[in-house]
Amino acid sequence: MSNEIKVPTFPESVQDGTIATWYKKPGEAFSRDEVIVDIETDKVVQEVPAPADGVLKEILKEEGDVVTSNEVIAIFSEGGAAASDDVTSVDSSADAGEILAAPAAKKLADERGISLADVSGTGKGGRITKEDVANFSKAAPTEEKPAAVVPAQAKAAASPEPVMQMTGDRVEKRVPMTRLRARIAERLLEATQSTAMLTTFNEVNMAPVMELRRQYKDRFEKVHNGTRLGFMGFFVKAAVEALRRIPAVNSSIDGNDFVYHGYQDIGVAVSTEKGLVVPVLRNCENMSIAEVENGVRDFGIRGRDGKIGIDEMQGGTFTITNGGVFGSLMSTPILNPPQAAILGMHKIQERPMAVNGEVKILPMMYLALSYDHRIIDGKEAVQFLVAIKDMIEDPARILLEL
Repeated sequence: MSNEIKVPTFPESVQDGTIATWYKKPGEAFSRDEVIVDIETDKVVQEVPAPADGVLKEILKEEGDVVTSNEVIAIFSEGGAAASDDVTSVDSSADAGEILAAPAAKKLADERGISLADVSGTGKGGRITKEDVANFSKAAPTEEKPAAVVPAQAKAAASPEPVMQMTGDRVEKRVPMTRLRARIAERLLEATQSTAMLTTFNEVNMAPVMELRRQYKDRFEKVHNGTRLGFMGFFVKAAVEALRRIPAVNSSIDGNDFVYHGYQDIGVAVSTEKGLVVPVLRNCENMSIAEVENGVRDFGIRGRDGKIGIDEMQGGTFTITNGGVFGSLMSTPILNPPQAAILGMHKIQERPMAVNGEVKILPMMYLALSYDHRIIDGKEAVQFLVAIKDMIEDPARILLEL
């Protein structure tokens, strides 16, 4: 019996997607809920699981093809071969010395210059999976070796593969822009061209929060089932209180209307291999510091694995981004439209500071607030940053809402 594999239904904000990676080839068996194909949209990479046990008969949409919601992309035969016989049914014709590897594993190995002979397979029958290649790359990184030099004109327009081009001893690699990267670029240009964006700065003494962490981090982790006490929880809760005080910062522009939000849905920028994504913590005004830290940690793990859902990145009334984790001392973050403001955290660095007529060495962090001057005045932006500074330098104010 033949069945169809369809593209999942995309949200209204997503028009189409691109076939990123097929994990099975025609003739290969799979189990129910096993990931068959990745579809890349302008927001996330969405995994498509198998609807039932079966064998892939025909692929209708190849890697690089554009697809829309509910479009049929493959045909499979339900049942036919037991999932446990996957390796036998697929590789019975393979030569004895042939390396068994999933197509996605071969593709990733080629991109990273890794020999599959050096990778240990953890899949059925010793098959090398994509995760095996990724983990091998992390454990024993190797220098990328361009196995073949391909003239630029030989590259197909829709091909997702990188192309090596050599002129003498000078090598260049040309890689097509992913849909996610293209969408990020589009939104960044939109933010800079369609808003009256301005950035104001302040600095905050991190010593009180750092001392609080030092004193309670072990107990906090034990009480909250392994959740670690970081800085983001303090900044999110400080931002919640500051947003209450300065409603304009928690606003957006819709046509000719100013929209002031009576709730705090705060987006937290997460860096992934495919680009920056901003999942949203909903109703932060009702969350504890532990719940914030747990949510941020969860986003970080799922962002790395490409498992953040499209719906989790919708909405948001304010955004926080932390370039400090990469060593950034100061930056001017770009707005995340239609939001009116974004807070940038940075590296903590010891600096000599004047305190009551004396010079002291303190762990300081620069804060940056980029905002849309059409709805937020400079006075409100400065007041917002001062409120954040006051609460971080005296964390008791966060709990007491002072």
